[in-house]
Parts: sequence; C-alpha cells; structure tokens
Amino acid sequence: MRQTNLPPLPKLEVRRALNRVIVDGKINEDDWKRADAVTFQFPWEDQKGAKQKTTARLLWDDKFLYISYECEDSDITAHYTDRDDPTYKDDAVEAFINPRPDQTNGYFGFEMNARAVMYDYIYFMGRHLLKRLNLEGLQLSTHLNGTMNARGDTDKGWSLELAIPFAEFEGLGNGQLPKPGDSWAINLNRWDGVEPDRRLSEWSDSGMVQPNPHNPRRFGVMTFVQ
Repeated sequence: MRQTNLPPLPKLEVRRALNRVIVDGKINEDDWKRADAVTFQFPWEDQKGAKQKTTARLLWDDKFLYISYECEDSDITAHYTDRDDPTYKDDAVEAFINPRPDQTNGYFGFEMNARAVMYDYIYFMGRHLLKRLNLEGLQLSTHLNGTMNARGDTDKGWSLELAIPFAEFEGLGNGQLPKPGDSWAINLNRWDGVEPDRRLSEWSDSGMVQPNPHNPRRFGVMTFVQ
C-alpha cells in the first residue's frame, strides 16, 4: 500500500433499468441517462500516459448486471483478438466484482479491450488466477469514434457495454437476482495508451505502490436500488 492517507471507499447506487438495454456499445438508452455516473481518477503521478477521461455507469434488471464505459481517447489501440488474450495490454477497461463483500479472498475479473475481446477469470487469494473460466451468456460490444491502430490520426474515443447474467456469479455468490438494498464490492479500471506512455485509472484508488488495480480490500461499494 502507498504510505498516504487514502480516501474512503466510494459508493454507487445501481438503478434498475426500466426498459431493455441493447448491448451495442452505444450509450444512448434513456436508462443510461438516468444512471449515476462515476469518473475515474489517476492515482499514479509517475506514469507518463495522457490523463484521458473515463466515465462509467451501472444498471440492473431481472437477468443482467449492465456496465457501460465512455472513454476519451486520441489514439485508439487494440491488437488482441482472442478470448482470454491479455487484453489489459491494449486500450482496455476492467470490472472486478465481488458478490460477497464479507470476504476478500476471491473476485471475478472482466478485462475488455476496444475490440470487444473478453478476458474473464476468477482471482483467488491474490495469487491464483483461473483464466480458463469462460462465463456463458455475456454480452459485450464496443463503438469507436475514430480509427483503431492508426497512429497518425487523432481519434475522439470509444465506448463499451457489458451485460453479465446474474446466474454467472454463482461461483462466489449465490447466482440469484439481487434484492434492492443488497451491496456488492466492485472496482472499475482503465488501461490506456501505448508503452512507455501508458496510464492506469480507477474508480476506487487501489492504494498500491505501483500501478496495480488488484486490491479487493479497496473495492468500492455498489448498492442495488429500485
């Protein structure tokens, strides 16, 4: 942990979607406009990458937890194309989710690049990453406002939508639909840029000395509301 005074864990209310969310990478449904937005922070000042804004929102309904990201990006870069590739080396966003906040030994990881390639796993005890876990029923899409892997132009950004069936959280939770008032632990992150000009931003500051998002004790709190 960094030897500084860390802020309290952030909190977010996750509202129920009133209508069907179309997972097409475009954050244009009225429900997204109703959802509370969070903006990522930049905890590591020694990184050289640009500080490009990321905004995330969450929704839920009777089947899915929905997460959306809007990423300002002047140079969209993503090369990995296959499931469980190391997408975090590209322009990518992440969601780390723990359905049982009373324990911090394990959580689900979802790491998705600007190509809409998924790297999903369960992380145990800070040491064991089960990457052969391929959750079923995930819906994932991105929308680009620019050209991918064209280093000579200037892009505007990209957005991503993810829908995770609640049944897929059975490995660490009960796999059942949450009730209003239930709280889970979560952190949302973004890897941006090309080495050596690369930067990690987060919703909740992980408190790690080096750029590293994997600290479940510093996940924020999301509460499901009606």
